[in-house]
Amino acid sequence: MRKILLTTDFSDNAWNAIFTALKVFANEKCEFTILHAYEPSMLNLLDSKNQKRLGVIYDSLSQYSEKEMQEVLNYLGTNHHNPNHRVNGISKAATLTEAIEEESKEKDMDLLIMGTQGATGAKEVFMGSNTVKAIKTVKNIPILTVPSAYNFQRLKDIIFATDFMQQYEKHGLQPLTDLAKLWDANVKIAHVAVSFVLNDTQKKNKSVLEQRLKGLKHEFVEIPFTTSISNALDTYVDTIDDAILSIIRHHHTFWQKVIGEPVIKKIAFHSNIPVLFLPEHI
Repeated sequence: MRKILLTTDFSDNAWNAIFTALKVFANEKCEFTILHAYEPSMLNLLDSKNQKRLGVIYDSLSQYSEKEMQEVLNYLGTNHHNPNHRVNGISKAATLTEAIEEESKEKDMDLLIMGTQGATGAKEVFMGSNTVKAIKTVKNIPILTVPSAYNFQRLKDIIFATDFMQQYEKHGLQPLTDLAKLWDANVKIAHVAVSFVLNDTQKKNKSVLEQRLKGLKHEFVEIPFTTSISNALDTYVDTIDDAILSIIRHHHTFWQKVIGEPVIKKIAFHSNIPVLFLPEHI
């Protein structure tokens, strides 16, 4: 049974991520754990008088979290009748990343699914402390991010963006290949570059990747570099329906070293389709 962790702040954005998860894995036996985290760490910085005052606030946060979580579970219990699915919820006094890491480790989660809401300016800074922080911080678990306006119907293509500079271990690619098998989807290996002449390392890694995808529908796609990698990918993605994008979470990618483009952050914020971030070390 697949174990999937879903985060929520009880917003419409989070609900959309939950509904997307239930649809994507409709034909798969899954245990979904819905997680809400509220942060009590400020208590440690205050004197006893202010701790007591703030403690009352956190008590109300705890009650709010548990009340809202129960409403989520009641709604799904009444309206979601898929025998393949089990759903439970947990409210946790911790930062979001701490809560995710604890739950994913304790329950050996296979996938984390989070809602995203593309934004700019101050909102983007705020979002950076949540979804993008989780993408950068949480290790060893694939993360599927779902844009707030996305309406999942089916999965025809998985666009795997890579530069062939890393090795491809079978277990690291499994979240991608599992989705491809589940939906009989075509894997499009998208290479964004100024020049498509591969060095020896890239050739070797490309050959290994092709072996890893053997038995799945797949093709290699060359995308000319324009103003940025994320813009080139966005333009390409816009030509394809019913797709998700997949990328490996590198902290120091080749392109970021060369041109300083924070590809992961840009894709996380601005993609109009779900993005599957594979663990960094695959």
